[in-house]
Amino acid sequence: MPELPEVETYRRYLEASSLHQPIEDLSVEDYKLLTTDFNTLYETLMGRSLTGTRRVGKNLFVFTDDPAVTLRLHFGMTGDLAYYHASLDRPRHARIVFHFASGFNLGFICPRKFERVGLVDDVDTYLLRKKIGPDALSIPLSELTARILSRRTAIKPVLMDQRTVAGLGNWIVDEVLFQARIHPEQRADTLSGDQLAALHDAIRLVLETAIRHEAQYRDFPPDFLIHVRQWDDYPYDDVEAYQFCPRCRTRIEKTEVGGRTTYFCPAEQRK
Repeated sequence: MPELPEVETYRRYLEASSLHQPIEDLSVEDYKLLTTDFNTLYETLMGRSLTGTRRVGKNLFVFTDDPAVTLRLHFGMTGDLAYYHASLDRPRHARIVFHFASGFNLGFICPRKFERVGLVDDVDTYLLRKKIGPDALSIPLSELTARILSRRTAIKPVLMDQRTVAGLGNWIVDEVLFQARIHPEQRADTLSGDQLAALHDAIRLVLETAIRHEAQYRDFPPDFLIHVRQWDDYPYDDVEAYQFCPRCRTRIEKTEVGGRTTYFCPAEQRK
């Protein structure tokens, strides 16, 4: 599933490729992918140009030259973007395509059809209605602290709750807690000031590292827990070598916290 780092990569890709080009057509293969009626979406977008973006968690908002018209893109399980010239074949699974007057197209790749596109009246109003918290990359320590200390459950599900902070998925939370040396089952309201500061720093470290490497996990620093997880595209020549903490060489434990598979170091992440 695309996480915050992937969506940030898509945001930058869209800004680098698709801004300031009038939209002259819109192709939609499956109307179920739309959260706005097709006719309304079509009539609203024709002649409009995309002018900028805002990402909050895994939600990408795209602004147009009409302040009242904003698109929301959600990438579901496997969504992606593809910018290509109209003379080329449509990319596979590009089920929604924005056709620009420049002769180029922006395809929204929807392999599993969990992706969504639609209009929102106002970004902040939408976030409030959907109870989406502050973006994980921009939340200040003071606000993160207040949101965490108000909760009396394990810290891992608290961080994964998009109402607390937006954009932290399963592997990211495991990595953040590992870097901050906090046990995933420690109760949120028991975290000390030092732990909260370490947690805030770790969120930025993990997300900025993932964005810098465009979420190519194999390229992450060797002291990241991510290398313990078995990804389909990861070259595991020696599986045994990846089962130990990259810092202290203690065997990594795998358990379930908040209903999600969880990895942690029992020596460095103590309750």
